[in-house]
Amino acid sequence: MPGGWRGLVLAALIVYLVTNLVLSFFNEGDEPVISYTEFSKQVADGNVSKIYSKGDAIQGQLKAERPLPDGDKGDYTKFVTQRPAFADDQLWASLTKQNVTVTASPVVVQRSFLANLLLSLAPMLLLVLLWVLVARRMSGMGGMGGLGGLGRKAPPKPVELAGAKRTTFEDVAGIDEVKGELGDVVDFLRNPQQYQRLGARMPGGVLLAGAPGTGKTLLARAVAGEAGVPFFSASASEFIEMIVGVGASRVRELFAEARKVAPAIVFIDEIDTIGRVRGGGAAMGGHDEREQTLNQILTEMDGFSGSEGVVVLAATNRPDVLDPALTRPGRFDRTVAVSPPDRSGREAILRIHTRDIPLAPDADLDQVARTTPGMTGADLANLANEAALLAVRRGQDRVTQADFMDALEKVQLGAARSLVMPEEERRRTAYHESGHALLGMLQPGADPVRKITIVPRGRALGVTLSTPDADRYAYTEDYLRGRIIGALGGMAAEQLVFDVITTGAENDLEQVTNLVRGMVGRWGMSERVGRLTAIPADAQSPYGLLAAPATLDVVDHEMRRIVDECHAQALSLLREHRPKLDALARALLASETLDEPAAYAAAGIPRPARNAGSNGAGPRAADSQGPDSQGPDS
Repeated sequence: MPGGWRGLVLAALIVYLVTNLVLSFFNEGDEPVISYTEFSKQVADGNVSKIYSKGDAIQGQLKAERPLPDGDKGDYTKFVTQRPAFADDQLWASLTKQNVTVTASPVVVQRSFLANLLLSLAPMLLLVLLWVLVARRMSGMGGMGGLGGLGRKAPPKPVELAGAKRTTFEDVAGIDEVKGELGDVVDFLRNPQQYQRLGARMPGGVLLAGAPGTGKTLLARAVAGEAGVPFFSASASEFIEMIVGVGASRVRELFAEARKVAPAIVFIDEIDTIGRVRGGGAAMGGHDEREQTLNQILTEMDGFSGSEGVVVLAATNRPDVLDPALTRPGRFDRTVAVSPPDRSGREAILRIHTRDIPLAPDADLDQVARTTPGMTGADLANLANEAALLAVRRGQDRVTQADFMDALEKVQLGAARSLVMPEEERRRTAYHESGHALLGMLQPGADPVRKITIVPRGRALGVTLSTPDADRYAYTEDYLRGRIIGALGGMAAEQLVFDVITTGAENDLEQVTNLVRGMVGRWGMSERVGRLTAIPADAQSPYGLLAAPATLDVVDHEMRRIVDECHAQALSLLREHRPKLDALARALLASETLDEPAAYAAAGIPRPARNAGSNGAGPRAADSQGPDSQGPDS
């Protein structure tokens, strides 16, 4: 239970107990109802001091306390009873004989109707008051999403503090082409009159689309810092509230505050949260609120004119799901793709993130950049920080190249863990990893093998790491088949040497499935399926998506055919080069970890010539011989 709700329930319990205590205090004078027989007995005993009668109802007071009749606990002095209509006990004579005073006013003064009403409503009023107070307090802190204070929050403020150092393009590296596209936005914010004089209109919004960690938020901050204008930042999820209309009101407040200090930048992160295509039918709760919030954003952006000097930047990982009304000209009419950096970009990013880290003379950031293809700016920042943490733990005053390499292994492969394996399982793991590595060495054009280890890391009992010398942009069918063969090498080696199949190939088979599904269903690498997309890129299952059932059956058949061919080829290569497999496994059992030169020397295979470099960003091509999960219990 969240802390706010826990406090609310505790406060409600306290209010309930206090209210009962107060009501018991008010009700402690309530008189017990006694039987007429008990009343007659007290009159006969001379213990009644005075009574008041109205009709057959009698109120009275005793001279001395008596225990409650009928086994009830406690004593009483004042009482209420009812005289039966058939009684002929000469009550008046008995009262006169015992000198009982018959009063003209009630012995017990009853509470008024208003007092009874207030006492009955007191607990409800206190709970409502407590609910409103707690809800307003939590609403002011950004919680409860619109309860109590109807979601009203303090007006949005620029995220930079006065006098604080601003982020500029000097803090951004590896995406120079993106900085160039955003340069005219900065120039417009600096000199809006020059654009207006020539009749030019600045784009109403700029959409930054790219993978997580590529620096979209950093770019937006840098644009604001370069232009020297206020920067308003908000996550799209902040606009979604429980009460319909609250998100739209917050959008109005945000844009109103930005107009007051124009020129300014409004940055909306993860805009696909509220910017998805409307009327999709897949949305469940909060559908109306999301659509109202999106409509308000559309209205605000459409109402902009160039004189206002407000530029909207937004970031998303899924530009394909955005509503067309959001990306049409006049709103987000410029989409900037933010891709992972190339080799030179990675080196520049590492230099930025190591400006405050003392480096040893042997620290080679160019070499680190070469061995980190596909890493984003966030990944490289984390790598630099991990290297610095390793240096501190080792008692060094500078970060060395070894620290960077060990940090890279930790990031890519997972932290090493101490695990004592039986000798037979250790030997089987060595052959499994040797099968991966040997097939990677034998495949023409395959990624070089960088490291082999049978030291358990993360969930894996062994790891074979392969990374390219240069970034890749497109992949041939032969290259992808080579990756599949390499991924099946571990299972094939176990089958060849031990004639068993273990759970160690779980992660390998996942990689194989993803690769072959893309080859057949997305990239047109099957003659039977043809040159069409039968499976979308974001599909989790190939069934019931784009193609007819018959086509999907063909896709499944072709996937199995390619995997079977690659598995047969993996077994054939390992049989042909069995001495190399045995030699590599023996070296791995002796050393537990082999780096690139030692691995190629143990297998007796010359190392491939290195490429000169790379000039682009592409996805990592190291997963086909990446970490191997040894089953769910490993």
